[in-house]
Amino acid sequence: MKNIHKRFGGVVALRGVDFTVGDNEVIGLIGDNGAGKSTLQKILSGLYPPTEGEIFVKGEKIDPNNYSVRQAHEMGIETVFQEKALGQKQALWRNIFLGRQPTTKFGYLDVEEAKSETDRIMKQFLGFTGEGVSPDSTVSTLSGGERQGIAIGRAMYFEADLIILDEPTNALSVKEIGKVLDFIREVKRQGKSCVYISHTIAHIYEVSDRFVILDKGKVADRREKGELTEQELIDELTHHATRPETEERSP
Repeated sequence: MKNIHKRFGGVVALRGVDFTVGDNEVIGLIGDNGAGKSTLQKILSGLYPPTEGEIFVKGEKIDPNNYSVRQAHEMGIETVFQEKALGQKQALWRNIFLGRQPTTKFGYLDVEEAKSETDRIMKQFLGFTGEGVSPDSTVSTLSGGERQGIAIGRAMYFEADLIILDEPTNALSVKEIGKVLDFIREVKRQGKSCVYISHTIAHIYEVSDRFVILDKGKVADRREKGELTEQELIDELTHHATRPETEERSP
């Protein structure tokens, strides 16, 4: 993403942002409320067109005015929102294949195929081995971490090369947070890339290779994990968040 600007009427959300994700890389995208993190990921995932700027996926320049969520999916980009985005009363197999259901040669929904593939996803990607959870289980019976796992597993099944995680550990217990972080490690182990958006520096520091700090719609800093400790990252974020609006910033 090059020189990305986004305006909503008189509100400027992004101001000339350059953002790159490499192969098999986990990037921690951090910043205070209103920094532009959500707007940037919505442009990346095809929900919003940028007001100005260029987008390249695997070296191919994308027409931002025709870029959509469907096209992002076709190019291997999936977004996992907070677990509330799942259908709480729907079976797991329906959530996995929502909008992309397998069909028979006659065009009918292939329920058996969907359930069989859901069972494989649960075991292969998510480590569900107990008898208590099946493809017919409803999302509401799962813990918060397991629900996030289902959403991440769905993205991995559809062979996403880049998975965007938007605040995936919100309102989870310590044990459930551990599960989500394990899922992120699995994404990297399988050679995929991830953009991890979070306010919780301890979680983001643990699994990220690189950090991009947004502040008031601009890139305030980019740092490799080996360049600073977790506390130094917190101090860096605090420094930018408390810097006066008029003070010059150098990305």
